[in-house]
Amino acid sequence: MLQKYLITSREFYTDTPAVFRKILHEQLVKHLPQYALYRDKTNPNYSLQAEHFIEVCAQFEGVKAIIHSDIELAQKLAAYGVHLTSSQFGKIAEAKALGLKVIVSTHTKKEVLKADSLGADYVTYSPIFSTPNKGEPKGIKDLKELLILTNIKVFALGGIIDSQQVKMVEESGAYGFSSIRYFY
Repeated sequence: MLQKYLITSREFYTDTPAVFRKILHEQLVKHLPQYALYRDKTNPNYSLQAEHFIEVCAQFEGVKAIIHSDIELAQKLAAYGVHLTSSQFGKIAEAKALGLKVIVSTHTKKEVLKADSLGADYVTYSPIFSTPNKGEPKGIKDLKELLILTNIKVFALGGIIDSQQVKMVEESGAYGFSSIRYFY
């Protein structure tokens, strides 16, 4: 079964705690993702909002709450895991040593293979489809080629906004798909 990975964004979820909690709850009810990522690079109250995120996710059985890039915060909040950026490969072992599952953002086949060799549990691979400011889309053919090269669990990411694209990702054999806009 294709796994769903919801990613938050201040643009849609806001940084106001009560509003954030309400919107997140609504989207989790509507989409029932297996994974959810709290990501807000500019929130000055990031750790507080992350606590709200963990609390809301805990209301849903089967939702694995992930914190973006902050290993210590992910451990402190007892998150399922941490989503590291493509510049944080050096932190994979540290996160694993703390008992966290690790997802790494990747944009090339070489990065996927590196994340796999360093012990990451999952990667996001992007952009699959056209998405604003993310460069040339890789496409489904490239995704399928990647899946032959690795056994790591791959979430397709980038420009996934409708059920037709989700179906294409599912048919590719990817572990799952990640999106901000699909889940909003």
